[in-house]
Amino acid sequence: MRFLLASKSPARRATLISAGITPIVRISDVDEDLVLADFCARSAGVPSPGDQVTTLADAKCGAVISGLVDGTIVIDEAHCERLLVVACDSMLLQDGQMLGKPHTAEIARERIRAFRGSEAILWTGHSAALVERDPSTPLDSYALIARTHASTSTIVRFGSMSDAEIDAYVDSGEPLHVAGSFTIDGLGGPFIAGVDGDHHNVVGISLPLVHTMAEEVGVFWPDLWDHRQPR
Repeated sequence: MRFLLASKSPARRATLISAGITPIVRISDVDEDLVLADFCARSAGVPSPGDQVTTLADAKCGAVISGLVDGTIVIDEAHCERLLVVACDSMLLQDGQMLGKPHTAEIARERIRAFRGSEAILWTGHSAALVERDPSTPLDSYALIARTHASTSTIVRFGSMSDAEIDAYVDSGEPLHVAGSFTIDGLGGPFIAGVDGDHHNVVGISLPLVHTMAEEVGVFWPDLWDHRQPR
């Protein structure tokens, strides 16, 4: 039994490792902007924050599951007869607007200046599935056994930052490729005054929520721990 993280986020991987789980990492090539735009266009009204991030997580998880089922995603690590596949996506809700990755320094700087000294809500969608090797196929592929999804939110209280500190933070490059233009587990940590809710969720993966989802698909959480893996 192994944990497969369908995300290239080093913060999510580090969070799992700190919890005793070294995940296998396989990344989907999902176009997040396209998925979200299509979902919003098909929705009646503006989708809820939870639905938006869960839709993105589902798209990423689904892409990796498809690759495991058709054999295009290969798992060559040992003892992988069963996999818990988990994908996540985070966005920051501020003043009624959902904010993803800024990608540019100008947008990151503008956002950080706007929310310093205020509060915002970090939403993370989670999608999880249990897959097992399918011995009936000639390929070393998997069959989908069960799947679930959920979202959760955490209130983030931002501290004060001078314009010079914001410029230095943006120049570091760290906030350009993370949801909401900040991190709590990196250079941005000293500027976060506090959180209300699961702090793991702010990093990008809520361990309590993933534990609950693992139970829903029939996974015993301790079976994922590194020290319990077969040698």
